[in-house]
Amino acid sequence: MEDLFGQEEWEIVPAGGATGEAFFAQHDNQRLFLKRNSSPFLAVLSAEGIVPKLVWTKRLENGDVITAQQWLEGRELKPVEMNEKRIAKLLQKIHCSEPLLGMLKRMGKTPIEPITILHMLEKELDDETKEIEVIQSSLNFMKKYLTYIEYDFPVVCHGDINHNNWLLTHNNQLFLIDWDGAMIGDPAMDLGMLLYSYIPRDQWDNWLQLYGIEQTNHLRVRMKWYFIAQVLTFVQWNKNKNRQEEMEKSIRALIAIV
Repeated sequence: MEDLFGQEEWEIVPAGGATGEAFFAQHDNQRLFLKRNSSPFLAVLSAEGIVPKLVWTKRLENGDVITAQQWLEGRELKPVEMNEKRIAKLLQKIHCSEPLLGMLKRMGKTPIEPITILHMLEKELDDETKEIEVIQSSLNFMKKYLTYIEYDFPVVCHGDINHNNWLLTHNNQLFLIDWDGAMIGDPAMDLGMLLYSYIPRDQWDNWLQLYGIEQTNHLRVRMKWYFIAQVLTFVQWNKNKNRQEEMEKSIRALIAIV
């Protein structure tokens, strides 16, 4: 990393995270967020104003590519803030972005189909988990509505619309970060996770109007289908990590809606 900055002495420290590929760099009053081998998708996200500005990209002698973004002071959103208009509008912008969709397609991404998600879950869930009654009910719901949720207008989906992936800077700029799981699919994947996780049911109509669509039965079933799929993944992931409390929390979320 040190050879990135020539003769200037930058302080470079790990930024944490699961991959260990992210770093903070600081020199005098200059501050950057560095990432090793990030996706070329980052440049389009930056150009669209969805993530902090991409400052430069450099290739190291070993072939690694390092990207540097603005390091902005800010904070994660609080769960209660997910009901705000600016959240709906930024998510709408993402889902409607032709440049984002075009880049993912050029990178070889194709729309993920519901049948693929169902098959992945059936392989992912172990036999013990499948014996839980609400897990069985959830899988039966997904099978029952598999053809009903067909949707012909796939978009770029973030895939992890958690409040801690939304960055609000000190000068009131809003960004959605952590795009490693980006995919092409039904926008109901993002919408379902956000609404079920953060928005009271009697406020769904208002939130969806801010986003720019009406709530229909088809949309409700799609959102429920994808939310169930995501929660089933959480159940097994937490079980694999021996996180019993988190696993039970996910099971309770399924009981509440199935």
